[in-house]
Amino acid sequence: MASMKSQNHLLSELIPGQEALISAVHADEALHHRLAALGFRVGNRIQLMRRGRWAGPLHVRLGATDVILRQTEADLIRVSPQ
Repeated sequence: MASMKSQNHLLSELIPGQEALISAVHADEALHHRLAALGFRVGNRIQLMRRGRWAGPLHVRLGATDVILRQTEADLIRVSPQ
């Protein structure tokens, strides 16, 4: 029987152009507050715009805000692809 629960993935696993909803942010308190101020909150829609080569930075869009994240920061954010 298939699970009704949507699968969570790391933000870094999305492919460019893919949209998702943020399901969790697993960062220390200071980084969590900084990310929340930029719009990284549970339930917000996020889109991966492009990624740097190899383990380069990720360009993401939250509403009208574009943010560049390090791979290590993106690995702390869980998303549910749409």
